[in-house]
Amino acid sequence: MTVNLSNKGLREIANNFDLFYIDIWGVLHNGIKLNSDAVNALSELDNLGKEYVLLTNAPRPNSDVINFLKKLGLDEKKSSKVYTSGQGSLNYLSIEKKDLKFFHLGPERDFNLFKSFQSLKENNAKDADYIICTGLFDEHENLNFYKNFLLPLKDREMVCTNPDLIVNRGDITEYCAGSIAKVFEELGGKVKYFGKPYPLVYELSINNKNKSVLCIGDNLNTDIKGANLQNFNSLFILNGIHKKENKNELNKLFEKYQVNVNYIQEKLKW
Repeated sequence: MTVNLSNKGLREIANNFDLFYIDIWGVLHNGIKLNSDAVNALSELDNLGKEYVLLTNAPRPNSDVINFLKKLGLDEKKSSKVYTSGQGSLNYLSIEKKDLKFFHLGPERDFNLFKSFQSLKENNAKDADYIICTGLFDEHENLNFYKNFLLPLKDREMVCTNPDLIVNRGDITEYCAGSIAKVFEELGGKVKYFGKPYPLVYELSINNKNKSVLCIGDNLNTDIKGANLQNFNSLFILNGIHKKENKNELNKLFEKYQVNVNYIQEKLKW
């Protein structure tokens, strides 16, 4: 049974949990401004001495997202709780592929992800040993372009630093790295994913052993499915990436994405 917390708020269940994994984009902000109610909820969790991680499928190091949140107005204490899928992939790449040449598929703004080993970057994808996918090229937003681009490269491994398929920036929907990885897999390519819903990012971000955990997020494919795979409780935020889908028939929506949801809220609010 799914419990609606839109009226009662997170405070109704907060004491039932030791640790909270809280999504950033779609919960804490919409890509443009902070959700003040969500920020207040973080403050209340701090007051209760609760542990939480701001766990995000962002293809950038922790420091980049921390700086972005500070620019939006989030304080130092809360910002320090960030852990990104990019940080998880960076830790992996620096050990497992430290001497291999790579091709970067994604926008130039994600350059900081591989800044420490930029000398191994190849400008021609055919000369690379593997592909780092952080998103779409700035100049190519049509997925059909990537089918043709990636077909000759399907014998290489792709490391996807953000499993999200889409994201809302304000009222605009944009493709993410996960959409490119899906195209690559359909062509027969092999993809290694970092980020929700895959287990490793939860373990890397904080010690969650023997703790009662609640995952809060707006993405059924990543936030909620990740909670299900880890046997954690979940709180689904309705007014996020799925807000245009039919919220009057939530059971059908959950069935479509093959997830179980413990709690729902219109937006994160204490």
